[in-house]
Amino acid sequence: MNDSRRRRSAVASCLAVTGALLAAGCGGGASADSSAETSSLKGTPVKVMVWAPENTQGSAQPGIHLTATAYEKWINANGGIKGGPLKVEFCNEKGDPDEAEKCAQQAVADKVAAVVGSYSLAGDRYMPILQKAGIPYIGGTGVSAAEFSNPLSFPVNGGTPVVFAAHGRQLVEQGCKKITGVRYDVAAAAVVSQFLTLGVTSAGGAAPKDLKVPLTATDLAPQVAATKGSDCVSVILGTASDLFVKSYVQSGDKTKLASVVGNLTPQLAASTGGSGSPLEGAAVTGYYPPTSDAVWKDFVTAAKGKDIDTTNGANATTWVAFKVFTEAAKKLPTISAKALVQELNTTSGIDTGGLTPPLNWKASTALPTKGLDRIHNTTATELTIRDGKIEWAKAGSTFVDVRKVLTAASHG
Repeated sequence: MNDSRRRRSAVASCLAVTGALLAAGCGGGASADSSAETSSLKGTPVKVMVWAPENTQGSAQPGIHLTATAYEKWINANGGIKGGPLKVEFCNEKGDPDEAEKCAQQAVADKVAAVVGSYSLAGDRYMPILQKAGIPYIGGTGVSAAEFSNPLSFPVNGGTPVVFAAHGRQLVEQGCKKITGVRYDVAAAAVVSQFLTLGVTSAGGAAPKDLKVPLTATDLAPQVAATKGSDCVSVILGTASDLFVKSYVQSGDKTKLASVVGNLTPQLAASTGGSGSPLEGAAVTGYYPPTSDAVWKDFVTAAKGKDIDTTNGANATTWVAFKVFTEAAKKLPTISAKALVQELNTTSGIDTGGLTPPLNWKASTALPTKGLDRIHNTTATELTIRDGKIEWAKAGSTFVDVRKVLTAASHG
């Protein structure tokens, strides 16, 4: 249908802004020194680059640098990669497309094996440079459209399309009949709303009410009032979700709240009453298991005392990306960018230790949607806020796959 084609086109062009809407805030801090761990490793050093904006307004993501450094220290304390030390170079792309391009040029000049777990909205600037040099971009945070279309990009999760389609299904499964999605009045957020609607209707629910918030709004009492009559409200305002929750608390409303990971956070739950917060019991859809799950024990251990928010989606994705890089690199006789690309494109499955299902990027597993054909992992996780923390929605939960939902929409 024409509507379906228009939706696919809009999605590819708007992913960058949706990424900014979904990004969760994270803490800063200084890099750790891993020289003690690397001194005992005698194998060939393995050099990679990570970039993210630091010391900038809006999209600063210092936790990515900290997570990469923590992984470097952790892996080198545990034998490195094939007996050689992992060496992480960091480039501050400052939220500036020109700086992102410079970072990519530096990666090429330094002959890194890969760019891993990074964050930048400027994919149209850095991906062509990496592609020309044959350097893989592994597990970016999914905030740039190029990450879901360029053949040298290897995403570890399904980004906006997957998580919002899964979120819609989760809400219906939890008994929501009248759903309202609260989002900013921008084109990219409208795309988010379309995937939420897709998820809800594919599960047999009625299309959600689409409630728009002006970008300049600071008092969201009118939007809270406009949700009256709903039984579930999905708050899709990124790090500004606290504005809605503040007005919600003041109104005395009891409508069930919900969102995707990065909007309704443990920190927000703590500031609104902890286990007594109105966020208690909220349906939260994520990409990975909750960090309380044993699959995250290495990350939690490595992050201890380093001011890293392990619940932050960008930080978690960076850790997953390094796991993917390490597992792929271990299989190679000689680690190089070219060999990594070949391995990632042909692997039957990269084991991330339960952080994701086994990952591969074969043509046969690509999402058949133009502009989104680098999405191979179409799974999400159904979570909740319990005792002020993000946990599995129910015991025995695992990954849910929305591939059929998204594939049907792409052929609609």
